[in-house]
Amino acid sequence: MAKDPGQPKMKHELSLLDGTMLVSGSMIGSGIFIVSADIIRNVGSAGWLIAIWVITGFMTLTAALSYGELSGMYPKAGGQYVYLKEAYNKLIAFLYGWSFFAVIQTGTIAAVGVAFSKFTAYLIPAFSEDNILFNLGSIKISAAQVVSIILIIILTFINTRGVKGGKLIQTTFTMTKLISLFGLIGFGFLAFKGDIWTANWTNAWDLHNLNKDGTITQLTVGTALGAVAAAMVGSIFSSDAWNSVTFVAGEMKNPKRDVALSMMFGTIIVTLIYVLANVVYTGVLSLHEISVADKDRVAVAASHVIFGNVGTYIIAVMIMISTFGCNNGLILSGARVYYTMAKDGVFFKRTGTLNKFAVPEFGLWIQALVASVLCLSGRYGDLLDMISLVVVIFYVLTIVGIYILRAKLPNTERPYKAFGYPVLPAIYILMGIAFCILLLVYKSTYSVFGLGIVLIGIPIYYISQRNVKHEDEAVINS
Repeated sequence: MAKDPGQPKMKHELSLLDGTMLVSGSMIGSGIFIVSADIIRNVGSAGWLIAIWVITGFMTLTAALSYGELSGMYPKAGGQYVYLKEAYNKLIAFLYGWSFFAVIQTGTIAAVGVAFSKFTAYLIPAFSEDNILFNLGSIKISAAQVVSIILIIILTFINTRGVKGGKLIQTTFTMTKLISLFGLIGFGFLAFKGDIWTANWTNAWDLHNLNKDGTITQLTVGTALGAVAAAMVGSIFSSDAWNSVTFVAGEMKNPKRDVALSMMFGTIIVTLIYVLANVVYTGVLSLHEISVADKDRVAVAASHVIFGNVGTYIIAVMIMISTFGCNNGLILSGARVYYTMAKDGVFFKRTGTLNKFAVPEFGLWIQALVASVLCLSGRYGDLLDMISLVVVIFYVLTIVGIYILRAKLPNTERPYKAFGYPVLPAIYILMGIAFCILLLVYKSTYSVFGLGIVLIGIPIYYISQRNVKHEDEAVINS
């Protein structure tokens, strides 16, 4: 079928800087300011706290460098969906795209939106999650949930006006939060308390649960592995979205080069920030203070020590900026996956069209709708459990796809090759599989729910393909 010459086409307006800001800005949301409290409760020691972030950083950077090979081979909109389709088949790619729409991207947008509301409430108490506006039986809708939904709607509208507006917000807000975070880390090192640092690092590798009442629960070998997996839920969530730039490859100026470089630079910057921030936490707060931080706001507690009373407001504003910019990047990039799926005939047909600003407007709005519904859950931790398992499953499948494509298409141009291949990608695969198994065993409730959402996609795929077949037959018969 000939292409409609009047159909808008995606514009190549994103530079390497824009791509790097999209990666780092989408990665840094609220996690680094919150999840260390849960990590400490699971592992109980400073050494293991830092180790969790280093292990996650290693996995993230390994995956990003591996994806560089795939992004160079397929420099087009859709990213991971395209890689899975080329390595496996349309069904596996659809299951990723369906999961991306149903829980991965929309759930992350919702979780970051809820976090934005939590810290807005620190400045404006009326926006608190404790302020219940509506009580519909078992469903309670708080001011925080309403604020998070409004945030999603505003950012979605801005991104329907074209990629330039979204790009400007992303670069501006990401630059601001990077400078702020490095500033926080710098002042944090100056505020180190020797007695706290010594106490925290005396038994740095004693792995145990640290309960909120200050008591310790010793772990067996089996439960220790479960504790590490549970701890990594937060760090993996905080390090996710590093592949967001692959979704907008069709709008990069030089996608064969800049997509891979954006992922590399973005993940290195974020991993450095995450590790250093947690070093600062252990230098100004006792492990008990980290574990019992009010509503898990570890960064607020640390900032209070570093800057005094005004520090809590400084960090609240920083986190609002961070989560605002993070959600903008997630919203901007997500709809490009649905656009590519629609072009393949496995998603709503209307999603495969661009508006007059050359962006997939319908995809943006249906993404906003699902994310807003997920916001009503109000359960940040539950969303993390649900998302983390599904995300890592598809990361593992995609990296396995590198080996498959090397065998299937040995002569295809590869501007970049997976760093450390075949060893480093294999290490990631093994670590990812171990993480998923442990999560299913030790945090099964929402992990199984997330896996169930993936499996629901199987009948949906075959129904959609049957409908496409009937449409094609109708066209032929007419």
